[in-house]
Amino acid sequence: CLLNEGKIFVCGNGPSAALGQILANNLVTRFARDRPGLPAITLGGNVTTVTSVAEGKNFNGVFAKEIKVLGNSRDLLVVLTVNGNSPNLLQAVQIANEKNMPIITLNGRDGGNIASLLDVNSKELRVPSYSRARIHEVHLLIIFSLCHLIDDKLFGPLEP
Repeated sequence: CLLNEGKIFVCGNGPSAALGQILANNLVTRFARDRPGLPAITLGGNVTTVTSVAEGKNFNGVFAKEIKVLGNSRDLLVVLTVNGNSPNLLQAVQIANEKNMPIITLNGRDGGNIASLLDVNSKELRVPSYSRARIHEVHLLIIFSLCHLIDDKLFGPLEP
């Protein structure tokens, strides 16, 4: 999506939201080198928007609303979850699918309900563990690996 002038939207709950912020930060600022910033947005990061959406309906639409307003088919949604069953993440995936946005999920356990919502343009990176700590550890490793891959793909390999 970055090669096609798209944006990366990231969402998760609790510690997964924090990991999503790490991903977005590494893209917007830098990872292992000085380089131009890349467009990445952590959904749910604006407390005013989150509380406004949650007050009007409920917490389930907090990510979906931002995707509906800001997303398009050139963009990518990255969802971080330990179990794949959070209603707010499921709604985000449904809206992304309606907008023909590809999705990458960093998931855990058995994949939960989110796995069944993914289409052929989406990828699931699942940690087959029931330990929240192990799932978060592996998700952080995946995030750093993705950042490294993105930097190498867009800006060339880093000199040793």
